[in-house]
Amino acid sequence: MSNFHLAQVNVGRILAPLDSPRLADFVARLPEINAVADQAPGFVWRMVDDSGADATSLRPENDDMLLINCSVWESVEALRNFTYRSEHLKVLTRRREWFERLADFHHALWWVPAGHHPSVDEAMDRIALIRDVGEGPGAFTFRAPHPPPTESPGTFGHGHHDAPSPAEHTPAEHTPR
Repeated sequence: MSNFHLAQVNVGRILAPLDSPRLADFVARLPEINAVADQAPGFVWRMVDDSGADATSLRPENDDMLLINCSVWESVEALRNFTYRSEHLKVLTRRREWFERLADFHHALWWVPAGHHPSVDEAMDRIALIRDVGEGPGAFTFRAPHPPPTESPGTFGHGHHDAPSPAEHTPAEHTPR
């Protein structure tokens, strides 16, 4: 078992308020999809608001239309399987019904010491890192995954994985989404 787990964050700007008819199907599917995640092989943790059910009341950047999803997984493969080989895919394919198409990166993956649960600010910092300097060991996507750190969790965060400089964080060739 690894001393590191994979954190993921994705944000989306909803096209209407959560209590609107336009988002009714999305909101109705949340409990089911969260349960699929919670029971998925390799799932470790997911961010929830004070309700304990989901994170829909959390508002990154004080934007009433921006939703955040953040979770921790044992591996890239475990997250990939949940994302693309479970009931989650059915919801993912309908995302344009509920969310704006964002022009820039809206998700990031990064390694955290086992037992660490990222905060909203930490998660948003990883998206900012990818936007500012591109993919690298401190923030990446499925397209260019990085292996877990080789140092021990006790030294993690004191080296290049915590806040890579642009020289250490090589941008990937990509088209903004």
